[in-house]
Amino acid sequence: MIFFSTFASVITYYINNSGYEVSDRWVSNCWTSVECPNEEEIGFLINGLDIPESFISDIDDNEERPRREEEDNWQLIVIRVPCHRNESHIDYTTVPFGIIMRGDVFVTICNYKVDMIDDFAVYTIRKQLQVANNDELVMRLFLSSSVWYLKYLKHINIRMMNVERELQQSVHNKEILELQRLENSLVYFVTSLKGNGMLFYRMAHTKSIHDNCDEELLEDVEIELKQAEDTTNIYRNIIHSMSNSYSSVISNNINQTMKQLTSISIVMMLPTLIASLYGMNVPNYLEEYQFAFPFIIVGALFASLILYLMLKKRDLF
Repeated sequence: MIFFSTFASVITYYINNSGYEVSDRWVSNCWTSVECPNEEEIGFLINGLDIPESFISDIDDNEERPRREEEDNWQLIVIRVPCHRNESHIDYTTVPFGIIMRGDVFVTICNYKVDMIDDFAVYTIRKQLQVANNDELVMRLFLSSSVWYLKYLKHINIRMMNVERELQQSVHNKEILELQRLENSLVYFVTSLKGNGMLFYRMAHTKSIHDNCDEELLEDVEIELKQAEDTTNIYRNIIHSMSNSYSSVISNNINQTMKQLTSISIVMMLPTLIASLYGMNVPNYLEEYQFAFPFIIVGALFASLILYLMLKKRDLF
C-alpha cells in the first residue's frame, strides 16, 4: 500500500556543478530528489529508473528505522531526518528519508516536505562544493540531517524558555501540554539519532566509504551526530525535570488550597453552631434578655477570632 502525504509532490533533478544546481530533466549521475511522490512519479522511479518497488514500499512505512540494504546491486539507505509539522499533538518529529543508488542513479525519497533538501542544495552552491561520488553525497546528507536536528533543537530550547517564563507567573494546562509536546518531540529525536548513529558507524567502517570519503568529512559527521544526540538528551532531561517540578508545585498548591478551605470551614462552623443552639425553640436563659442578639453575635465573632488565631499560629490558615 503506497503512502501519500498531504503535501504537494515535488521531484527535482540536481546536477553537481560546483554545487547542486537544479536541472529541468534527468541526466546520468544527477541527484533525483523526490518529495511526497504521487503515482506517476512512483511509476517513473520503478519503470523509468528500474528501482526495486520493495525499496519504495519500505520508505512508505513511516516507522521505518535507519538501516542499509542491498538488492541486485541496488543499495537502499534509510535515515531519519527531522521534520516540522503543525499538528496538535506534536510540532517536531522525524520521518524516514530513503537514499537509493546504483551506478549513475542516485535518488532520495521522502514522503514529507523537509527543509533539509533545499538548504543543502543552497549550501553546496554557496560553498561551491564539488561532491566526488555517491558515497560522499550520502555522508554529506548525514551531516546535513544532523545540522537540522541542532537547528530544530534551538527552536525547542527557545520554546522551553518561553514556557518556563509563563509557568513562573501562573501554572495552566496550556503550558503543561506544551511541555508534553516538546518532550514527545525530543523522544522522537533521540530515538532517531541513536538509529542514525548506529547506521553511520556501520557504514563508516566499510571499505567503500573509507576509499571514497575523506577522514575530515567522516569526523564532522560523527561530531555533529554526537552533539545532536547529547543536546537532545540534555533538553529532554531538562523538560522532564521541569515537568516534575511544576507537577509538584501544582500538587502543593492544591494541598494549600484544601488546607485553607478546611480552615475556613472550621472557623465558620463555630458561629453556625452557636446560632443553631440559640435558634432552637427551647429555654436558653437569654430569651428575656433584650440585648441577647448582639451579645450572641459578638460572642460568636469573638470565638471565631480566637479559633482563627489558633489556626494561624499553627500555619493552617
